[in-house]
Amino acid sequence: MTGELNTEELYENYRIVVDKGQSPLRIDKYLMVRIENASRNKIQQAAHADCIKVNSKSVKPNYKVKPNDVIQVFLTTEPREIEIIPQQIPLDIIYEDDDLLIVNKPAGMVVHPAYGNYDGTLVNALEWHFQHTASKETHPLLVHRIDKDTTGLLVVAKNETAQTLLAKQFYYHTIERTYTALVWGDFSEDEGTIDRNVARDQKDRKIMAAYDDSSIGKHAVTHWKVKERFGYTTLLQCNLETGRTHQIRVHLKSEGHPLFNDSTYGGDKILKGTTFSKYKQFILNCFDILPRQALHATTLGFQHPATKENVFFSSQLPNDMAQVLDKWRKYVDANSKSGE
Repeated sequence: MTGELNTEELYENYRIVVDKGQSPLRIDKYLMVRIENASRNKIQQAAHADCIKVNSKSVKPNYKVKPNDVIQVFLTTEPREIEIIPQQIPLDIIYEDDDLLIVNKPAGMVVHPAYGNYDGTLVNALEWHFQHTASKETHPLLVHRIDKDTTGLLVVAKNETAQTLLAKQFYYHTIERTYTALVWGDFSEDEGTIDRNVARDQKDRKIMAAYDDSSIGKHAVTHWKVKERFGYTTLLQCNLETGRTHQIRVHLKSEGHPLFNDSTYGGDKILKGTTFSKYKQFILNCFDILPRQALHATTLGFQHPATKENVFFSSQLPNDMAQVLDKWRKYVDANSKSGE
């Protein structure tokens, strides 16, 4: 091998720019996390075959990535275009016109197909919906996303003009978005603001983390307000000023208040409360009812891209969150009556 790639025979399948806050890490370990379904052995083979470049130079598997490195991965096949297969999946559409629709996404549904997750997504369902209700030229155009196990409102554009005008509102933070979150612990204040950058966790690349260092990651601001207190947990209303990956989950964890039953960020354990077995069973029952993070996208407000009118949409809490909140209210009420 000469170390020079014959780009006429290979195709760039991945281009990754390393985060500013990345600590030195072997490139084979780094790419295992960044490329879905890629084994370390395959990455090492690609590197030995001069198929991995950093800053336009071939590197070996032991190369340690640095902040702002530009990584290219070349393969003999062209990048796979994910075909969106229309699938008849029930949707809770709360509003629709010629330019957009508002959908209430259930828990467990991924928004868009990706490698290793090609079907059963919201976009697959919308493709089927549009084929049967609109013209064949209409396809779902995403403007934002919410996590697989987060429920609630999502706006989807039906044409490129609407997508562009909605995306501009997200970019300039003029979209009104509120989330309802149940978190561990109590708050000394009734409301507050979390202003910490969000980037990939430097120890675990699969998750995000909040940083006080403004040179790491992307600027992120979350405003929170207490809606109800249960002693060991608190119900919050969160308003997003920015929309970073896992922003609310990461911000609240950084304040010492992980979301209730958020397994990714440590909320799936008993973090507050007594050691009594009765309380433990109560929490486990809540986890069974709500087997995901307690987060719901409750409201969405924006300027309609066609009419220019300000529109506002809201959705009720899903049954799993509503049931758990009801259990907490009864628990608090029973304890106050017993004098605990």
